[in-house]
Amino acid sequence: MAEKAIKQDLFTWEGTDRRGNRVKGESRAANQNMIKADLRRQGITPLKVRKKSALSSRSRKKKILPKDIAIFTRQLATMLAAGVPLVQAFEIIGKGHENPAMQELVMTIKNDVEAGSSLNSALAKHPLYFDELVCNLVEAGEAAGVLDTLLDKIATYKEKTEALKSKIKKALFYPTAVMIVAFIVTAILLIFVVPQFESVFRNFGADLPAFTRMVINLSEFMQKYWWAVFGGLGIAVYSILEGKRRSIRFNHFLDRLILKLPIVGEIMRKAAVARYARTLSTMFAAGVPLVEALESVAGATGNIVYGQAVLRMRDAVATGQQLQLAMQQTGLFPNMVVQMVAIGEESGSLDAMLAKVADFYEQEVDDAVDGLSSLLEPLIMAILGVLVGGLVVAMYLPIFKMGSVV
Repeated sequence: MAEKAIKQDLFTWEGTDRRGNRVKGESRAANQNMIKADLRRQGITPLKVRKKSALSSRSRKKKILPKDIAIFTRQLATMLAAGVPLVQAFEIIGKGHENPAMQELVMTIKNDVEAGSSLNSALAKHPLYFDELVCNLVEAGEAAGVLDTLLDKIATYKEKTEALKSKIKKALFYPTAVMIVAFIVTAILLIFVVPQFESVFRNFGADLPAFTRMVINLSEFMQKYWWAVFGGLGIAVYSILEGKRRSIRFNHFLDRLILKLPIVGEIMRKAAVARYARTLSTMFAAGVPLVEALESVAGATGNIVYGQAVLRMRDAVATGQQLQLAMQQTGLFPNMVVQMVAIGEESGSLDAMLAKVADFYEQEVDDAVDGLSSLLEPLIMAILGVLVGGLVVAMYLPIFKMGSVV
């Protein structure tokens, strides 16, 4: 019968080494005496050993980002390639990470591997950070005895995927920034600036121009119902975010809508193709069967429309159809991509061809984002100029009218 696992707590300690230098750190053990004994074995004289409260530990935790997982995978691949044992590699990476949450994750995986679990099984316990694709690749690497090579491929894949996500966020940030800045500036002018002019116009005793009257009416509405406008916008944003998180049908609607948008839609199409090609290339090069690889690829495209198309392709390929024909039938992939896949299937170099497609479309996304940024910078100035200038003109029209009469 297996012994019951002893609960280990986190302790902070301070002490002096053999040279008299003051050192400090954190360690896990069942009690303070075990910490002190372990420190003495390392040649450290313990001065202070305190149990770390769970509250203070949680308060310093930062969220684990996909970038952290990419760096972890790269470090693990490098250490295994250098001949460092797996458990020791986890120990080094875990203790060297600045984020306590990441330290905890790495040490949990290390403990599972130490207890006899395969790396694939240990990672699969944390689906929030290691998806099905990563687990499948790690399993293939463990089975073939080339874990370091597969981890290197995963690290490259993660780095390129995160770079692509960053470019897409950059593309979507500018239009959002334009709308937010324009709305805030307009609201401030209508609520605080226009009323100052309105009090002056009351003493004119003359009819105001239609444009000025319209702006004043809008200003009066904003002064009375600004809470409803801002509240409505807040509720709308919250509803969209909740709908995106909870409803598959709403996500499908949003993804279809985004693909139809001018400029941004084209960027999202290219990004989906790049993700598809990069993911399938990585999995196929690792020896994962095509049908099984397509199932994992479906969730990595970043767009439900493309994800569902890939699942239909998987079903077609499972019945014996060629991949390039299945891609062509979806109507979502450019002809160049289909032809490259056809050449790859015929020559037996599908992974290499898909990698070239991914490189090409990642560069296309990069260029498109740079082009969009260059286009939107003057557009932001033009929109703000029209809004602010329009309000200024509306306020000065009565003054110009009086000047012409005089």
